[in-house]
Amino acid sequence: MECNTHTSMLIVVLMMILSSCCYSQAQLSSDFYSESCPSLFPAVRRVVQRAVARERRMAASLLRLFFHDCFVNGCDGSILLDDTSSFVGEKTAGPNNNSVRGFEVIDRIKSRVERLCPGVVSCADILAITARDSVLLLGGPRWSVKLGRRDSTTASLSAANSGVIPPPTSTLTNLINRFRAQGLSSRDMVALSGAHTIGQARCVTFRNRIYNGSNIDRSFALSTQRSCPAATGSGDNNAAVLDSRSPGRFDVSYYKRLLNHMGLLTSDQVLFNGGSTDSLVIAYSRSLNRFYRDFVRAMIKMGDISPLTGSNGQIRTNCRRPN
Repeated sequence: MECNTHTSMLIVVLMMILSSCCYSQAQLSSDFYSESCPSLFPAVRRVVQRAVARERRMAASLLRLFFHDCFVNGCDGSILLDDTSSFVGEKTAGPNNNSVRGFEVIDRIKSRVERLCPGVVSCADILAITARDSVLLLGGPRWSVKLGRRDSTTASLSAANSGVIPPPTSTLTNLINRFRAQGLSSRDMVALSGAHTIGQARCVTFRNRIYNGSNIDRSFALSTQRSCPAATGSGDNNAAVLDSRSPGRFDVSYYKRLLNHMGLLTSDQVLFNGGSTDSLVIAYSRSLNRFYRDFVRAMIKMGDISPLTGSNGQIRTNCRRPN
């Protein structure tokens, strides 16, 4: 009996040690590449700086790539994969087709990083770093990016089309539920929506709101209609800035415009429409520091969505295809 008890205790201790070991290996950390690729951050930053200098809108596009990657089967770089003979990727999915962009910038970053540190840095981690750098370049907050993700070897068109990425016509309930399914709170959702202080949207995504919306400022609707004709199929891809007050600055103007019913997308304005998130919109409109604090926390949480670590996945040498 005494021997059995002693043996059982040893087994329990051994299991705890193994569990602790595996758990720590699976964690992301900000210094993951400090030894294996010490020049990673400046290398990425230089490419992002050049891309944003050429086209300021690119900062929003790179940030959006990270969001759309993480919401479909986790932050695994799957959105970057081109179609192959064995799978159809995510690029032509409804939320992404004619919408997500910036793939060439990621290609340039990956090529530069591969020259410095061959086979070391994942495409999934490059997306996380470029998202942070894009925010910084437009005057937003800085944070330590957690790294150590590995890349998926496949992508899923059906998963990207399954509704996990909330459409621009979303109700508040749908937004809350979609973010909650990813482990993100209502506060996280409202803070992350603040990324719409930069970037643009296509006419087809906001046409119904500017012509039929009931909670929209009249003058704002009329001015937006000039570049977005009422007829379906006419000017569908004409773009309008999501925050026309300061489209090139990462600030709280987005929330201030919601208070005045000037949200461009339905999914923007539902954040301030007599619902449970009204108080957060008001709070962020009044405090840049509070918005930055909550945005950073939410970005870090989003980056933790189902990463591939350890021996899972691979480090792709070309972000567009599996090795």
